[in-house]
Order: sequence, then structure tokens, then C-alpha cells
Amino acid sequence: MPKHMSYTVSPERRDTEISLAELRGDSARMAPHWTVPPLTAAAPVHPSLIHGIVVPSASARLVDSMSVYGD
Repeated sequence: MPKHMSYTVSPERRDTEISLAELRGDSARMAPHWTVPPLTAAAPVHPSLIHGIVVPSASARLVDSMSVYGD
């Protein structure tokens, strides 16, 4: 079971920027607590089970109006 970390920021530090070194140090201390699930390949799906995607008409118009997608 992973251990939980608590992080408290002192009142005088709340309004200041954190340095890159502090950020990297915080990340290095948290990294051992992060677990990555094993990579599994997706199972093939029979084409008859794929039914498409429903997109709201406002979203479809927005994408259609973008030159990268609509042209």
C-alpha cells in the first residue's frame, strides 16, 4: 500500500513562486509513491460492435469551420 504524503506551505511562502530546483526536489520525493499499471494491449473489437461517435452539432460546426479539419 502506498504511503500518503502531506505537504504544507507556510503562510509566508504562499504568495511567492517556487523555484525550479524546489519543484524538481518535490517531484523526486513524490516519484517513488507513484505507481504505473502494467501496460496491456487492447483487445481487438469486431467491426460490427463499433457504432461511431455522437458529436453535438455546435461542436461539429466548430471543427468544420477550422481550416485544418474542414478543408
